[in-house]
Amino acid sequence: MEAAQLGAQTRRPRFRRASEPPAFRLTDADIEIVRQVARHRFIGSGEIAALINRSIDRTNDRLMRLYHAGYVDRPRAQLDRFPTAGSGRIIYALADRGARLLATSAQFGDARLEWSRKNREAGRPFIEHQVKIVEFQVALERAVRAQPDVRLVDAAELLADAPEETRSPFALHAKLARQGVQQLVSVIPDFAFGLRFPDNSRRCFMVEIDRGTMPVCRSRLDQTSFERKMRGYLTAHAMREHERQLGWKTFRVLTISTDSQRVRSMIDAARRLHIPGSPGASLFLFATFADLNATSVFAHRWQDGLNRSITLI
Repeated sequence: MEAAQLGAQTRRPRFRRASEPPAFRLTDADIEIVRQVARHRFIGSGEIAALINRSIDRTNDRLMRLYHAGYVDRPRAQLDRFPTAGSGRIIYALADRGARLLATSAQFGDARLEWSRKNREAGRPFIEHQVKIVEFQVALERAVRAQPDVRLVDAAELLADAPEETRSPFALHAKLARQGVQQLVSVIPDFAFGLRFPDNSRRCFMVEIDRGTMPVCRSRLDQTSFERKMRGYLTAHAMREHERQLGWKTFRVLTISTDSQRVRSMIDAARRLHIPGSPGASLFLFATFADLNATSVFAHRWQDGLNRSITLI
Protein backbone atom coordinates (compact mmCIF):
# COMPACT_ATOMS: atom_id res chain seq x y z
CA MET A 1 0.00 0.00 0.00
CA GLU A 2 1.33 3.45 -0.88
CA ALA A 3 2.28 5.83 1.93
CA ALA A 4 -0.40 8.38 0.90
CA GLN A 5 -3.11 5.71 1.11
CA LEU A 6 -1.84 4.53 4.47
CA GLY A 7 -1.84 8.12 5.76
CA ALA A 8 -5.40 8.65 4.58
CA GLN A 9 -6.54 5.50 6.38
CA THR A 10 -4.82 6.32 9.67
CA ARG A 11 -5.67 10.05 9.75
CA ARG A 12 -8.05 10.73 12.62
CA PRO A 13 -11.05 13.09 12.47
CA ARG A 14 -10.42 16.63 13.66
CA PHE A 15 -13.70 17.35 15.42
CA ARG A 16 -14.90 13.88 16.34
CA ARG A 17 -13.05 11.64 18.75
CA ALA A 18 -11.72 8.44 17.23
CA SER A 19 -13.45 5.21 18.26
CA GLU A 20 -9.98 3.82 18.93
CA PRO A 21 -7.89 6.67 20.40
CA PRO A 22 -4.13 6.42 20.01
CA ALA A 23 -2.44 4.79 22.97
CA PHE A 24 -0.22 7.07 25.02
CA ARG A 25 1.17 7.47 28.50
CA LEU A 26 0.04 10.63 30.31
CA THR A 27 3.13 12.63 31.32
CA ASP A 28 3.76 15.64 33.55
CA ALA A 29 4.18 17.69 30.38
CA ASP A 30 0.72 16.57 29.23
CA ILE A 31 -0.76 17.63 32.57
CA GLU A 32 0.86 21.04 32.11
CA ILE A 33 -0.79 21.33 28.69
CA VAL A 34 -4.18 20.55 30.24
CA ARG A 35 -3.50 23.09 32.99
CA GLN A 36 -2.73 25.82 30.46
CA VAL A 37 -5.89 25.01 28.52
CA ALA A 38 -7.91 25.21 31.75
CA ARG A 39 -6.26 28.49 32.71
CA HIS A 40 -7.11 30.22 29.44
CA ARG A 41 -10.57 28.73 28.67
CA PHE A 42 -10.04 28.81 24.87
CA ILE A 43 -6.52 28.75 23.45
CA GLY A 44 -4.75 28.02 20.17
CA SER A 45 -2.09 25.36 19.78
CA GLY A 46 0.57 27.96 18.97
CA GLU A 47 -0.02 29.80 22.25
CA ILE A 48 0.13 26.51 24.17
CA ALA A 49 3.48 25.70 22.54
CA ALA A 50 4.83 29.12 23.51
CA LEU A 51 3.67 28.78 27.12
CA ILE A 52 5.19 25.33 27.65
CA ASN A 53 8.31 26.14 25.58
CA ARG A 54 7.88 23.24 23.16
CA SER A 55 7.92 22.97 19.38
CA ILE A 56 4.58 23.39 17.66
CA ASP A 57 4.85 19.93 16.03
CA ARG A 58 5.47 18.19 19.36
CA THR A 59 2.72 20.20 21.03
CA ASN A 60 0.23 19.37 18.27
CA ASP A 61 1.04 15.67 18.60
CA ARG A 62 0.33 15.68 22.35
CA LEU A 63 -2.81 17.80 21.90
CA MET A 64 -4.10 15.30 19.33
CA ARG A 65 -3.62 12.46 21.81
CA LEU A 66 -5.14 14.44 24.68
CA TYR A 67 -8.15 15.30 22.52
CA HIS A 68 -8.89 11.74 21.43
CA ALA A 69 -8.39 10.56 25.03
CA GLY A 70 -11.00 13.10 26.21
CA TYR A 71 -8.82 15.46 28.29
CA VAL A 72 -9.29 18.51 26.03
CA ASP A 73 -12.00 19.61 23.60
CA ARG A 74 -11.95 21.10 20.11
CA PRO A 75 -15.07 23.33 20.15
CA ARG A 76 -17.10 22.64 17.02
CA ALA A 77 -18.08 26.31 16.67
CA GLN A 78 -14.70 26.86 15.01
CA LEU A 79 -15.45 24.25 12.33
CA ASP A 80 -16.40 26.80 9.66
CA ARG A 81 -13.03 28.53 10.10
CA PHE A 82 -11.39 25.69 8.18
CA PRO A 83 -11.12 25.74 4.37
CA THR A 84 -12.19 22.75 2.30
CA ALA A 85 -8.52 21.99 1.68
CA GLY A 86 -5.41 22.50 3.75
CA SER A 87 -5.33 23.07 7.49
CA GLY A 88 -5.85 25.77 10.05
CA ARG A 89 -4.95 26.38 13.66
CA ILE A 90 -7.14 24.44 16.09
CA ILE A 91 -8.59 26.03 19.23
CA TYR A 92 -8.72 23.94 22.41
CA ALA A 93 -10.80 23.99 25.58
CA LEU A 94 -10.92 21.93 28.76
CA ALA A 95 -12.97 18.71 28.64
CA ASP A 96 -14.64 16.97 31.57
CA ARG A 97 -11.92 14.33 31.89
CA GLY A 98 -9.28 17.07 31.96
CA ALA A 99 -11.21 18.85 34.72
CA ARG A 100 -11.22 15.67 36.79
CA LEU A 101 -7.49 15.29 36.18
CA LEU A 102 -6.86 18.77 37.61
CA ALA A 103 -9.38 18.44 40.45
CA THR A 104 -6.64 17.95 43.04
CA SER A 105 -5.08 21.33 42.20
CA ALA A 106 -5.94 24.14 44.59
CA GLN A 107 -5.65 26.56 41.67
CA PHE A 108 -8.45 24.92 39.73
CA GLY A 109 -12.17 25.43 40.15
CA ASP A 110 -15.02 23.01 40.56
CA ALA A 111 -14.41 19.85 38.54
CA ARG A 112 -18.15 19.12 38.64
CA LEU A 113 -18.84 21.84 36.08
CA GLU A 114 -19.88 20.38 32.75
CA TRP A 115 -17.03 21.82 30.73
CA SER A 116 -17.72 19.79 27.60
CA ARG A 117 -21.33 20.97 27.54
CA LYS A 118 -20.23 24.59 28.05
CA ASN A 119 -17.79 24.20 25.16
CA ARG A 120 -20.55 22.94 22.86
CA GLU A 121 -22.74 25.91 23.79
CA ALA A 122 -20.04 28.54 23.19
CA GLY A 123 -20.56 30.46 19.96
CA ARG A 124 -17.87 31.32 17.45
CA PRO A 125 -17.80 35.12 18.19
CA PHE A 126 -17.27 34.44 21.91
CA ILE A 127 -14.55 31.87 21.24
CA GLU A 128 -12.72 34.11 18.78
CA HIS A 129 -12.84 37.04 21.21
CA GLN A 130 -11.42 34.85 24.00
CA VAL A 131 -8.69 33.58 21.70
CA LYS A 132 -7.61 37.14 20.88
CA ILE A 133 -7.43 37.90 24.61
CA VAL A 134 -5.23 34.85 25.15
CA GLU A 135 -2.98 35.77 22.22
CA PHE A 136 -2.21 39.09 23.91
CA GLN A 137 -1.77 37.46 27.32
CA VAL A 138 0.75 35.01 25.89
CA ALA A 139 2.59 37.79 24.02
CA LEU A 140 2.76 39.70 27.31
CA GLU A 141 4.12 36.71 29.22
CA ARG A 142 6.77 36.14 26.56
CA ALA A 143 7.80 39.81 26.72
CA VAL A 144 8.16 39.59 30.50
CA ARG A 145 10.28 36.43 30.23
CA ALA A 146 12.72 38.37 28.03
CA GLN A 147 12.85 41.30 30.49
CA PRO A 148 14.26 39.93 33.76
CA ASP A 149 13.98 43.25 35.61
CA VAL A 150 10.20 43.37 35.08
CA ARG A 151 7.72 41.12 36.87
CA LEU A 152 4.19 40.43 35.67
CA VAL A 153 1.49 41.04 38.28
CA ASP A 154 -1.52 38.97 37.29
CA ALA A 155 -5.18 39.70 37.99
CA ALA A 156 -5.33 37.46 41.07
CA GLU A 157 -2.41 39.28 42.69
CA LEU A 158 -3.87 42.68 41.80
CA LEU A 159 -7.15 41.75 43.49
CA ALA A 160 -5.33 40.33 46.53
CA ASP A 161 -3.65 43.74 46.98
CA ALA A 162 -6.94 45.64 46.66
CA PRO A 163 -8.73 47.06 49.74
CA GLU A 164 -10.59 44.18 51.39
CA GLU A 165 -13.85 46.09 51.73
CA THR A 166 -14.06 46.82 47.98
CA ARG A 167 -12.27 43.74 46.61
CA SER A 168 -14.19 42.46 43.59
CA PRO A 169 -13.59 41.58 39.92
CA PHE A 170 -12.46 44.47 37.75
CA ALA A 171 -15.45 46.72 37.07
CA LEU A 172 -15.27 50.49 37.37
CA HIS A 173 -18.57 52.26 37.98
CA ALA A 174 -19.38 55.64 36.45
CA LYS A 175 -22.37 57.93 36.02
CA LEU A 176 -22.30 59.17 32.46
CA ALA A 177 -23.98 62.38 31.33
CA ARG A 178 -24.59 63.56 27.77
CA GLN A 179 -27.04 66.16 26.46
CA GLY A 180 -29.01 66.07 29.70
CA VAL A 181 -29.21 62.25 29.76
CA GLN A 182 -27.59 60.37 32.67
CA GLN A 183 -26.79 56.68 32.87
CA LEU A 184 -24.99 54.52 35.43
CA VAL A 185 -22.60 52.10 33.72
CA SER A 186 -19.87 49.65 34.65
CA VAL A 187 -16.82 49.36 32.44
CA ILE A 188 -15.33 45.88 32.58
CA PRO A 189 -12.02 45.26 30.79
CA ASP A 190 -11.21 42.02 29.02
CA PHE A 191 -8.46 41.58 31.61
CA ALA A 192 -6.10 43.56 33.81
CA PHE A 193 -2.44 43.23 34.73
CA GLY A 194 0.41 45.09 36.37
CA LEU A 195 4.14 45.43 35.80
CA ARG A 196 6.43 45.50 38.85
CA PHE A 197 9.85 47.16 38.53
CA PRO A 198 13.11 46.79 40.54
CA ASP A 199 12.33 49.88 42.65
CA ASN A 200 9.04 48.13 43.64
CA SER A 201 6.96 50.63 41.67
CA ARG A 202 4.03 49.26 39.73
CA ARG A 203 2.14 50.22 36.59
CA CYS A 204 -1.41 48.95 36.16
CA PHE A 205 -3.24 48.36 32.92
CA MET A 206 -6.71 47.43 31.78
CA VAL A 207 -6.98 45.78 28.37
CA GLU A 208 -9.66 46.03 25.69
CA ILE A 209 -9.57 43.57 22.80
CA ASP A 210 -11.50 45.13 19.93
CA ARG A 211 -12.45 42.90 16.99
CA GLY A 212 -14.26 45.69 15.17
CA THR A 213 -17.77 44.44 15.95
CA MET A 214 -18.83 47.43 18.10
CA PRO A 215 -19.47 50.88 16.57
CA VAL A 216 -16.87 53.44 17.59
CA CYS A 217 -19.51 56.16 18.08
CA ARG A 218 -23.29 56.23 18.38
CA SER A 219 -25.76 59.05 18.82
CA ARG A 220 -27.40 57.81 22.02
CA LEU A 221 -25.81 57.22 25.41
CA ASP A 222 -27.83 54.08 26.07
CA GLN A 223 -26.38 52.40 22.96
CA THR A 224 -23.17 50.43 23.23
CA SER A 225 -20.15 51.95 21.51
CA PHE A 226 -16.43 52.19 22.08
CA GLU A 227 -16.81 55.90 22.72
CA ARG A 228 -19.20 55.14 25.60
CA LYS A 229 -16.69 52.68 26.98
CA MET A 230 -13.93 55.31 26.86
CA ARG A 231 -16.28 57.86 28.46
CA GLY A 232 -16.86 55.34 31.25
CA TYR A 233 -13.15 54.86 31.88
CA LEU A 234 -12.53 58.62 31.95
CA THR A 235 -15.45 59.29 34.29
CA ALA A 236 -14.46 56.47 36.64
CA HIS A 237 -10.87 57.78 36.69
CA ALA A 238 -12.10 61.31 37.47
CA MET A 239 -14.18 59.85 40.33
CA ARG A 240 -11.02 57.99 41.48
CA GLU A 241 -12.85 54.67 41.42
CA HIS A 242 -9.55 52.92 40.72
CA GLU A 243 -8.18 54.18 44.05
CA ARG A 244 -11.30 53.40 46.06
CA GLN A 245 -11.98 49.97 44.62
CA LEU A 246 -8.57 48.65 43.58
CA GLY A 247 -6.03 50.71 45.52
CA TRP A 248 -4.30 51.85 42.30
CA LYS A 249 -2.68 55.26 42.04
CA THR A 250 -3.50 55.37 38.34
CA PHE A 251 -3.81 53.11 35.31
CA ARG A 252 -3.78 53.12 31.50
CA VAL A 253 -6.18 51.42 29.10
CA LEU A 254 -4.58 49.34 26.34
CA THR A 255 -6.72 48.78 23.25
CA ILE A 256 -5.70 46.29 20.56
CA SER A 257 -7.81 46.62 17.44
CA THR A 258 -8.15 45.38 13.89
CA ASP A 259 -6.52 48.08 11.76
CA SER A 260 -4.97 51.54 11.82
CA GLN A 261 -8.05 53.24 10.37
CA ARG A 262 -10.22 52.00 13.23
CA VAL A 263 -7.54 53.05 15.73
CA ARG A 264 -7.58 56.51 14.14
CA SER A 265 -11.35 56.70 14.64
CA MET A 266 -10.96 55.71 18.29
CA ILE A 267 -8.30 58.34 18.89
CA ASP A 268 -10.47 61.01 17.29
CA ALA A 269 -13.38 59.97 19.52
CA ALA A 270 -11.17 60.01 22.64
CA ARG A 271 -9.92 63.52 21.87
CA ARG A 272 -13.49 64.81 21.66
CA LEU A 273 -14.25 63.63 25.21
CA HIS A 274 -13.76 66.24 27.91
CA ILE A 275 -14.37 64.83 31.39
CA PRO A 276 -13.35 67.27 34.17
CA GLY A 277 -10.76 65.77 36.50
CA SER A 278 -9.79 62.96 34.11
CA PRO A 279 -6.45 62.55 32.28
CA GLY A 280 -8.30 62.85 28.96
CA ALA A 281 -7.25 61.03 25.81
CA SER A 282 -3.78 60.26 27.22
CA LEU A 283 -5.42 57.54 29.36
CA PHE A 284 -5.66 55.34 26.26
CA LEU A 285 -2.92 53.50 24.38
CA PHE A 286 -3.61 51.83 21.03
CA ALA A 287 -2.09 49.12 18.83
CA THR A 288 -3.30 46.77 16.11
CA PHE A 289 -3.11 42.98 16.14
CA ALA A 290 -0.65 43.20 13.25
CA ASP A 291 1.57 45.60 15.23
CA LEU A 292 1.93 43.15 18.10
CA ASN A 293 2.46 40.19 15.77
CA ALA A 294 5.44 42.05 14.32
CA THR A 295 7.24 42.94 17.54
CA SER A 296 7.31 42.51 21.31
CA VAL A 297 4.64 44.05 23.51
CA PHE A 298 7.43 46.04 25.21
CA ALA A 299 9.35 46.97 22.05
CA HIS A 300 6.25 48.26 20.28
CA ARG A 301 5.62 51.99 20.46
CA TRP A 302 1.96 52.33 21.40
CA GLN A 303 0.03 55.36 20.19
CA ASP A 304 -1.79 57.30 22.87
CA GLY A 305 -4.89 59.44 22.46
CA LEU A 306 -2.72 62.51 21.93
CA ASN A 307 -0.84 60.86 19.04
CA ARG A 308 2.32 60.33 21.07
CA SER A 309 4.42 57.14 20.76
CA ILE A 310 4.85 55.46 24.14
CA THR A 311 6.35 52.16 25.35
CA LEU A 312 4.98 50.22 28.32
CA ILE A 313 8.30 50.09 30.17
